[in-house]
Amino acid sequence: MLPINRRLLTGGLASAAIWPASRALANASDNVVKIGVLDDMSGPFADQQGMGDVVAARMAIEDFGGRVLNAPIELVYGDLQNRPDIGMAIARRWYDQEKVDAIFGIGNSAVALAVQQLTREKGKINVSIAAGTTELTGRACTPNGLHWTFDNYALARGTVSAMIAEGKRKWYFITSDYAFGHSLEANGAAVVRALGGEVVGSSRAPLNEADFSAHLLRAASSGANAVGLAVAGTDLINAVKQMGEFGLLRRGIQPAALLCLLTNIKAIGLDTAQGLLFTEAYYWDQNEQTRAFAQRFQRIHGRPPTMMQASMWGAVTHYLNAIRDAGSDAAEPVMAKMRATPINDFMTRNGRIREDGRIIRDMYLMRAKAPSQSRGEWDLLEVVKTIPGDEAFRPAAESECPLLRT
Repeated sequence: MLPINRRLLTGGLASAAIWPASRALANASDNVVKIGVLDDMSGPFADQQGMGDVVAARMAIEDFGGRVLNAPIELVYGDLQNRPDIGMAIARRWYDQEKVDAIFGIGNSAVALAVQQLTREKGKINVSIAAGTTELTGRACTPNGLHWTFDNYALARGTVSAMIAEGKRKWYFITSDYAFGHSLEANGAAVVRALGGEVVGSSRAPLNEADFSAHLLRAASSGANAVGLAVAGTDLINAVKQMGEFGLLRRGIQPAALLCLLTNIKAIGLDTAQGLLFTEAYYWDQNEQTRAFAQRFQRIHGRPPTMMQASMWGAVTHYLNAIRDAGSDAAEPVMAKMRATPINDFMTRNGRIREDGRIIRDMYLMRAKAPSQSRGEWDLLEVVKTIPGDEAFRPAAESECPLLRT
């Protein structure tokens, strides 16, 4: 990782101003536009969000020119430590004392749900990029909360459907015991049953579980031929590796990685991960534009971006464009512009923001390559198929968001 990231990380929860203060127009409140990135910077999800999200947000600010409405753009960051009390304390301080206009990332579902309600109370904007729970655009939806990259419905639908089609019809779920895991299991189990499969059991694992042996033994004795891993980050890495060590893969019991990312596959290794199916919103080696961004990002961060880190650039850019076009950084006109403007960037084509805050974008069914297919350190995945956005996400008619009924 290059020195700029070490300097940012040293600041911990403190503000990290990217641009110096200067005179601004009256339309920019407090003479500055301030963006916060609130993520797991030190825990099990740090590789897939963390300082990579800060790097991507900084790239977006630099690409925009560092100013909007003649006001400087500042970036702050915080480590939510996967605890709602800590995440809320940071968000509240940012809104009340540091005059942050919008919070991005919020890479823990329990924290994201709490921050979204606080954001509504404060009349600000939040953009959940790395949280998975569908409640953010369901019963807990708000007029100024957006769910940007993916959600647990899209992840589960893409992966479970593909595995059911391959004959994996008996499922056992191993689930992180908090809002993200519960939501991912519920969505995955619903797809299994809707497609005629059977859920034969489940177990709950605490966040940061190191030893999955008890869960895997239950899965192996359940009669399942698919294990739905409703876990993420280092928990996913540990679970897949231990499935290999326990011989479940040799017995035809296939893992279903319901949230998997490039960095997870790298950590697992292709010898174990080969053939693993999962659903993503971005892969660095899809086309010239995705490769160009990945090369820029890797020069700074030392590795290609995950889907979360790549989409941070797009979310921040869309937000800054909306401020410019609205002539204000106030939440209501900015949200109106964000909703009215199609999303088009290196990873999104004709994306749109639905009334419940769900961004509708294409998703991709991915497969981990065999070691013999890989041509380099990060050449790990292949795109199996594109899932159109209208098919990937929960239909509006099935949403419990009250904004869709007004």
